Amino acid sequence: MTVEALTNEPAKATGIYTTQPTRTPKQTMDSEVFLSLLVTQLRNQDPSSPMDSNQMITQTTQLASMEQLTRLSTLGEENFSLQMRMAAAALIGQEVSYAGENGQIRSGIASAVSFANQIPTVTIDGAAVNLDLISGVNRAAS
Repeated sequence: MTVEALTNEPAKATGIYTTQPTRTPKQTMDSEVFLSLLVTQLRNQDPSSPMDSNQMITQTTQLASMEQLTRLSTLGEENFSLQMRMAAAALIGQEVSYAGENGQIRSGIASAVSFANQIPTVTIDGAAVNLDLISGVNRAAS
């Protein structure tokens, strides 16, 4: 049987607990944080003068309002993304102009659209151009 030598170095931990897990604090106020604060407030209230039921209803209403505003914000972002995709797809076959790398205005026929990135990319005469860089659209000559 082998015995390891003793040293002054700290023992190296092995297994699943090699490092202490670090908790990253939340940077946004969501319903989970709001509800946690409400429960903490109820848990630590003075028993001789508990929270007024009107205050409880007000805070619960604020929680519901915050959740609805969060959903509305998410829906707005999704709607904007969909509108960008529709606008980019409508450019196919159109003559579009955009500012080139050196600031010169270039134009060409939009032949393809890519939705791989957050902002759709329109292919104009072989060059991939972000939708937000397109400065004009003309009807393509037939």
